[in-house]
Amino acid sequence: MIAVDKHVAEHAGVSSREIDPGLLESTTPIVLRGIAGDWPLAQAAKNSDAAFLSLLNDYHSGEPVVTYQGLTEDDPRVFYNHDLSGFNFQPVQSDFPAFCNQLTKDKKLLYMGSTMVDRWFPELRTENPISLSGIDPLVSLWLGNHSRIAAHCDFPQNLAIVVAGKRRFTLFPPDQLENLYIGPLDFTPAGQAISLVDFDAPDFSKYPRFKEALSHATITELEPGDGIIIPSMWWHHVEGLSQVNGLVNYWWRTTPGYLGNPMLALKLAMLSVGQLPDAQREAWRSHFEHFVFNRDEAKMAHIPKQQQGIAGEINELQARQLRAELLNKLNR
Repeated sequence: MIAVDKHVAEHAGVSSREIDPGLLESTTPIVLRGIAGDWPLAQAAKNSDAAFLSLLNDYHSGEPVVTYQGLTEDDPRVFYNHDLSGFNFQPVQSDFPAFCNQLTKDKKLLYMGSTMVDRWFPELRTENPISLSGIDPLVSLWLGNHSRIAAHCDFPQNLAIVVAGKRRFTLFPPDQLENLYIGPLDFTPAGQAISLVDFDAPDFSKYPRFKEALSHATITELEPGDGIIIPSMWWHHVEGLSQVNGLVNYWWRTTPGYLGNPMLALKLAMLSVGQLPDAQREAWRSHFEHFVFNRDEAKMAHIPKQQQGIAGEINELQARQLRAELLNKLNR
């Protein structure tokens, strides 16, 4: 088990009905202790697992859900198999009430991840409201037993609220990527690339730089009604510490959707730039630094603003035109 001494900063007295927009824009993690303590879901969970699951069943639309079911009892992670050629779980289309019943007693990994609330649990948001100052988030429900989700990062901003059980979050700044030993980008257990380090028994001889990552880590444990803001691209490892764990999360981006997902740009750069000879890659590094990472209006001042094109501020029409151009050329 890893040892982390630093705890995530906490902000007390925040209500789900009134959240300071500044908190939602935070670039460092913040625990919002008790933010949803008055939610019926959190209240039911504090009563019993049975009460919580009964309420979830009341919200459920009746449609089957996709769950992950572990292949052995000795590994609670949503992870790979021993040689990274496959996974240590199998996806199963499940009847939700049957899954809930299984969840209360099964020792193997059981996990329902990122299930869209508006489709599968349409009454949940009405009965458990939150005010996000004009943000229109993607809202998901996560449900599992003593499961562990390997460290990963997400592009959107994330407000995660524990609604049942206890969860432990271990977080790392974005710049710790190199020290977390990230696995394949294009073959992942659940969509995002993950750290290959087992946080329960880290192998420092195999992953020596992980010690440096731990020196930058912060940790927190949340109970029903507690929330945490996880800023864009922060690495987070999540452990379910109870037999029944539930979490509702809100994802949103801080830029218009028409600008696209940066992960696509990374993959395209790996395809088109990553295999170039060293000297050519270095030449392209200067282009990326100039046009992407060190953007500055002053650098473009020699071009009339209306003629700066994609080197200036990109509007929706320009984004659509650029996307069409890229698709046309990539399909050749």
